[in-house]
Amino acid sequence: MRVTIHDIARECGVNVSTVSRSLSGSYGVNDETRQKVLAAAKRLNYVPNRVARGLATGRSQSLALLISDVRNPFFAEVARGAEDAAFAADYDLILGNADLDRERQMRYFRSLVAKQVDGLIVNSVSGLSEEEVEELRAYRVPLVLLNRSEGVQSISSVSADNFQGGFLAGQHLIELGHRNIAHLTGPRQHGNLTERAKGFLKAVHQAGNSVHAVVIHGDQNQQGGYTMARKMLLSQPGVTAVFTANDAMAFGVIRALIENGKKIPDDLSLVGFDNVELASILQPPLTTVHQPKYEMGEAAVQILLRQIARPDSGPEHRLLGVQLVERESCRKA
Repeated sequence: MRVTIHDIARECGVNVSTVSRSLSGSYGVNDETRQKVLAAAKRLNYVPNRVARGLATGRSQSLALLISDVRNPFFAEVARGAEDAAFAADYDLILGNADLDRERQMRYFRSLVAKQVDGLIVNSVSGLSEEEVEELRAYRVPLVLLNRSEGVQSISSVSADNFQGGFLAGQHLIELGHRNIAHLTGPRQHGNLTERAKGFLKAVHQAGNSVHAVVIHGDQNQQGGYTMARKMLLSQPGVTAVFTANDAMAFGVIRALIENGKKIPDDLSLVGFDNVELASILQPPLTTVHQPKYEMGEAAVQILLRQIARPDSGPEHRLLGVQLVERESCRKA
């Protein structure tokens, strides 16, 4: 049976309020009594009830990270950065997985708000609708978006420079001499992925009419990359290079190419986005755009903590830099 402050009070022969003040370090308790209470709490293996403390303070000392796809290794590093920052501030971090389902995402959000988390970090499945944005704001819970929807300035966000990352990927393939390039990406309205596509297309347009690009939309996971690659191989046989909007999709492309007897980079050059750990282990290692995943999670928690401490502070937007990591999955055309 769980030990309560009533058990400690009985053990020490003091009232419950004295125990409460002793454990919280509040004034009004002499040092001898405080030490007696603390010793009894340790002896009885007392664990503070955070729920009860939350009712008194109005805070649960918990934050939540709601991600779009737990299978994507990108989120492991984001979660590690967020958890480390939360732990350092004496907060717990709850993880939720929307599994690329918009309805599940909103259900999770409402459930976490009902559990009275002190703040939320959300990587949305796709771009948020106006109705969803209004609902999120109406709850008045500190919120940070990792997938910033176009035009949403009223909610804090942390993101990599997705436009620049897409541009670097396209520019790299064009400089290698590729003139028929495919970009495999997620939903048409996604925020991060949409910006990567815009950056890629800018590089293509700057190269002039000599470069042809095709953009194929699908699910932003490994299975989606596999399905889109199979479609591309049938409908776009002249493609010599592919840029995927994340590394997970690149892994699906690799599977499709292997099944079709094609080799990277001999038959097709491939560039991903994220620079997850597995990208460097593949054979050949994957050329990809690095984004600071750990730092994104860390920064999101920092913004939440500021908003919790200063509820009237305005939204904050942080844009983190990216860089192209050249490995062995690309060759000159």
